Amino acid sequence: MGFRESLLPMLGIASVNLLIALDQTVISTALPSIAQELDGFDWYAWVAAAYLLGSVVAVPVFGRLGDFFGRKPFIVASIALFTGASLLCAASPTVIALSAARLLQGIAGGMMVGTAYAAMADLFPDPKARLRWQMVLAVSYGVATAAGPTLGGLISEQVGWRATFLVNVPVGIFGLVCTVRHMPRVAGTLTHLHGARALLDWPGAAWIVVVLCVLQVALHRLPEHGLDAGTLSLLVIALAGAAVLIATERRAQHPMLPLDLFTTHEHLVFFLLSFICGAALFSLIFFVPLLLQQGLAMPPQQAGTAMTPMPVCLALGSILNSAIVVKLKRPGVMLGVGFVLLLTCFVGLNQVDAGTSGWRLGMPLAGAGLGLGLLLNNLNVFGQQIVGKARYGIFTALMQSTRMAGGMIGTAALGAWVATAADSPLGLVDALLHGFNVLGVLVAVALLLLRALPPISLSRQP
Repeated sequence: MGFRESLLPMLGIASVNLLIALDQTVISTALPSIAQELDGFDWYAWVAAAYLLGSVVAVPVFGRLGDFFGRKPFIVASIALFTGASLLCAASPTVIALSAARLLQGIAGGMMVGTAYAAMADLFPDPKARLRWQMVLAVSYGVATAAGPTLGGLISEQVGWRATFLVNVPVGIFGLVCTVRHMPRVAGTLTHLHGARALLDWPGAAWIVVVLCVLQVALHRLPEHGLDAGTLSLLVIALAGAAVLIATERRAQHPMLPLDLFTTHEHLVFFLLSFICGAALFSLIFFVPLLLQQGLAMPPQQAGTAMTPMPVCLALGSILNSAIVVKLKRPGVMLGVGFVLLLTCFVGLNQVDAGTSGWRLGMPLAGAGLGLGLLLNNLNVFGQQIVGKARYGIFTALMQSTRMAGGMIGTAALGAWVATAADSPLGLVDALLHGFNVLGVLVAVALLLLRALPPISLSRQP
């Protein structure tokens, strides 16, 4: 495709990325105001958790459906549903209604993630072109994450929290126009199967939903309740459901979750690397502000400024990666560079104390942003190079799912540790720094796992 034919559908996919990033940043800033106005502090956490629950469930299911029927219909449907759910959020009279609308938003967001990133491989079969064009996604994500918290606070303070959800509407309409009019319809790679509709593995899809829902609720309980009887019961149910899911998928002719993706060591390594990236990314996003504001007594505005280098450098790292990696004979080396930069972040954060200057805080976070900018795009494209076109959708979706699972488990574990160990600002700082040390060890393990990957080539199409 020419530049214009490539740019217009990419703007549609970038709008998907922008919607997801805005929802993570703009809305999170408004949550305290939402809970206060709707008198729903008991449901405060569920306003955020409902979105994550719907998203985690939807990603693998729609990723696989995209392999069967093509991805464009699901991208269009996801943008429309997300935009409509945003209007429902803005009009919600109670916090329970808001949580239900957020669940719809999460399902739409999971549908986006499960299909839009795999659609990149449909648009750009050449992996080098794919890496170059992913710069558009990185820039949209970087802009949203850098500007989102300030924008959310400003809108919530000046107009009201309901207006923060309306930010999604013009972005959604723009994305719909670009996608409907300019994204080519690529048939699903599995539609040639006789009776593919009848052979869809709906029992497998149902068990995926059950297992992920129960696991998400258990992890949501963990920071507040610990491993009490309720949490342990949910974990046992999730484990039993996983066993039934495995048995179901072994019998399915065309499984919703192909089990051999988890038995091939190259695929498994990519999933583990994505899991570690998610644990690092979400732990930094959620707990560095806590360290700065509650532990080091920084004002919110100053803490926000201190966090800015991470999203800005994430976009910058992706731009640099797009220019460099396509020229390397061994592009896999960029994964090593990314994890080393991420490791330096956790080492640097371990030196933080009440007298730490702004630049000493910014440098580790800038390193993390650069490292994540190298990792997030490359892991997707390198993994697609070894999995084959017929499984782009489910593999890319599982990469996103394992990243979110890493974020869920990492933040839940760190939250539980902080809740039990932090009884003062000094205790909070110590607890968070110990948690960051553990994450640093995980990143070091990721560096060792890289040795198990085969040589990556961008000169061939899978």
